[in-house]
Amino acid sequence: MRFGAAVLRSPEGRFAVEEVLLHAGPADGEILVRIAGCGMCRTDLAVRRSAGRSPLPAVLGHEGAGVVVGTGGPDTGLCVGDHVVLSFDSCGHCRNCMGAAPAYCDSFASLNLFGGREENAARFTDAAGGELAPRWFGQSSFAEYALVPARNAVRVDPALPIDLLGPLGCGFLTGAGAVLNAFGAGPGDTIAVFGAGAVGLAAVMAATAAGAVTVAVDRHPERLDLAERFRAIPLHAGSAGLPDRIRRLTDGGAQYTLDTTGSAPLINDALRALRPTGHLGLVARLHTTLPIEPGSLDRGRRISHICEGDAVPGLLIPRLTGLWQAGRFPFDQLIRTYPLADINEAERDCEAGRVVKPVLVPEEWSRRAELPTPPPL
Repeated sequence: MRFGAAVLRSPEGRFAVEEVLLHAGPADGEILVRIAGCGMCRTDLAVRRSAGRSPLPAVLGHEGAGVVVGTGGPDTGLCVGDHVVLSFDSCGHCRNCMGAAPAYCDSFASLNLFGGREENAARFTDAAGGELAPRWFGQSSFAEYALVPARNAVRVDPALPIDLLGPLGCGFLTGAGAVLNAFGAGPGDTIAVFGAGAVGLAAVMAATAAGAVTVAVDRHPERLDLAERFRAIPLHAGSAGLPDRIRRLTDGGAQYTLDTTGSAPLINDALRALRPTGHLGLVARLHTTLPIEPGSLDRGRRISHICEGDAVPGLLIPRLTGLWQAGRFPFDQLIRTYPLADINEAERDCEAGRVVKPVLVPEEWSRRAELPTPPPL
């Protein structure tokens, strides 16, 4: 089959919506999904800085959602017509996958970041037959259709706005999962979130839903306004004595701090803002050595990396949609939709901070469905 997809051919190039070819349908354990919308995540854009480790040309996109239009084999657990949110890929049989920790799959990097599953790779090409990377995060969903391991897909209520749900598979999953899973936050707990982008604001919403007292730190006033809308106490990242201010606001220090920035000075501020035995979670990839200032890890404080919110997507995504339906996780307020053809504009807006979470909607879907459009931020 032939369909449109946004292809990135070089790290410095623009995305181009091209015709691509799928030379075979779903194999055993796979599904074919008509994409209704796909969030743009900074991990997609980080391919430009991957020094060739993520193969190009490729169709990126890993926050897809849509409708199943084909299944391979009898054991996918899904049917044609099911609405699904797509999440990260995992092998399903290593020790961590078997232990309900698929985000720590032994093959996570190779399956998600470095080209995906090699079997039947030649079935996905450009219109001239040129090779494309087999699959990005098990999806390659900057496209009208995606061929996906059924393991990646989570069935959702068809009454939900499927075009907006894709970011629940990664960005919003990561922030909310850090709070609900890794921290296990509950009523009366105290959390400071550093960075009020898509991941950070999802963490703020989840913390509020859990009944925690939350402080949000960012340098953009409009992001702090959003955090305050979601009932966080806003603090500018450039504030003097930031750890002291957080400790005063949290009655002696936060129990949990979450850094989404990857900034070494802010990470040290987050450590110093903790109370004794507090826990700092990191979700951003570090690109330099992280110096820990003396005393920051004293008194039982600890630091850990959190991947994909420690989530089992099939458990957390339904929880988040349920919170949204109850008015307690209003993730749609962070989204602005763009036609897939405007992917380069979406990237510019994302990099400039003009949008929290762009969601790309293929023309194929737009022709078939009336899309609810959330108000712009």
